[in-house]
Amino acid sequence: MNDRTSGPERAEREELARLLPVPAERDLPPGRHLHHKETLMRQIDQDSVRNSGGQDNGRESSRNGGRNSRHDGEHATARPRPRLLRPAVLLPAAGLALGGVLLTTLAVTGRDHAPEPAAARTSSGATAHRGAAVLLDRIATVASKTDERKVTDDQFVYVRTLQTENEGTFGGPVKLTEPREREVWMTQESGPVIDEGLIHQNGSYGPITVGVPDGEEPVGYPAGLNRPTYTWLASLPTDPEALLRRLSAEITADQDARNTPAEDRDPDQDVFDAIGELLRETLMPPRTAAALYKAAAGIPGVSVDTDAVDAAGRHGVGVARDNTRAGWRTAWIFDARTLEYLGERSYLIRDTSLGRKGTVTNRTAVMERAVVDALREKPSTKA
Repeated sequence: MNDRTSGPERAEREELARLLPVPAERDLPPGRHLHHKETLMRQIDQDSVRNSGGQDNGRESSRNGGRNSRHDGEHATARPRPRLLRPAVLLPAAGLALGGVLLTTLAVTGRDHAPEPAAARTSSGATAHRGAAVLLDRIATVASKTDERKVTDDQFVYVRTLQTENEGTFGGPVKLTEPREREVWMTQESGPVIDEGLIHQNGSYGPITVGVPDGEEPVGYPAGLNRPTYTWLASLPTDPEALLRRLSAEITADQDARNTPAEDRDPDQDVFDAIGELLRETLMPPRTAAALYKAAAGIPGVSVDTDAVDAAGRHGVGVARDNTRAGWRTAWIFDARTLEYLGERSYLIRDTSLGRKGTVTNRTAVMERAVVDALREKPSTKA
């Protein structure tokens, strides 16, 4: 591959190339792995030139200086901010936790400049590192070309994942299990519902239902950020900046309803977490997925992660963010060849009550997504 770049631009490309996971060679002959890596890097080069609005002897023309990502607080004792939770919880009889995934964040420190002005911005005015912005743009392009689905209100979205579980004591050191299979069936009804679906984990089935405080009558939740149906996801804005504004507004409204203290709010982290939630156990319309990935490029502190491994042992390249207040990181993992979403991983970035720096706190892997007509129906048994 001819390399016509030099200076900071070349350094950025070499850094991104370094971050592409070498272990993919285990699945491909060396020549084919090199081909895929060079193809991805060539596409990133082309996108970078297009985003810069022109060419200058093969170099990117950066119109923005580097911006530092915003970090809210440096206190080692800062308590983790409650993340946006879907209201659906498992009934106690099921003995399972619907929100079993720790939303932790992972960022790779880098020297990348900010992306071009076309990238979306959050309220802080900063953006993701350029390497992450370019990678997210490539992921968005791939996502936009996936097949559109037809999903009706009387159907269910089925998602099968592998997930680790924390068997440690609450607030104490993390003690992860080996990855275990988890299946969910989520109703696609648009109107308010109380019974949101079904979960199968650890050999047991249990209903997913709206949780309410003791003594209160349950109130059904309509489709929305806390219950994202395929139809609702398809209704979201496809303009990245408009999508960020929509998500931020819904997150703020949810936090206001929960009386979340101001000190526990971090708009940039909250929207990153919300997008991660949407990617995990839903079936995503192609245009919405593309918009979400482009919107993520407008979140400060998002960067490229090196050789991330999901719960199925699959190596990939990650899009990550660092939650400095809580002391953990999360990366969304993508196949380095196909750029398909694989799962998440998280680990501690400093010593906390959960463990020492570097301790892995969670891994997930999405194995299958489908639309089925009934609870407990699986794609393999669907007529």
